[in-house]
Amino acid sequence: MLQLRFTCLLCFAVFAAFLATSAVHAHHGWAWASDEEFEITGVIQSVRLGNPHGRVTITVDGEEWVVEVGQPWRNDRVGLTKEMLSPGREITVHGHRAAEEDMRKVKAERVVIDGKDYNLYPGRDS
Repeated sequence: MLQLRFTCLLCFAVFAAFLATSAVHAHHGWAWASDEEFEITGVIQSVRLGNPHGRVTITVDGEEWVVEVGQPWRNDRVGLTKEMLSPGREITVHGHRAAEEDMRKVKAERVVIDGKDYNLYPGRDS
């Protein structure tokens, strides 16, 4: 009986540690971004979709910006495809820019292409 209690307690401790670690890792994706809403419009130069997040490079007033879009499953869920993110297309990004002012990077919450919204984080206001 004592062995069973010990095993249950050990399993619970491992599970609790896993949950705590998962929460920390889930939060890392926004740690570098400011809390303020941000919007930018530019022309797509290149795209790399994949894990952990897709990256779209856009040109705005002669400067390159990196836009972090969602994970593959998140992009798929809203219908955002590589074809839509093709070079030469205009894109408007709503989200949060990097907290470091000299870093030209944006975490996208929502993007607009050809007048259509793709809300990557529907639970957030953007």
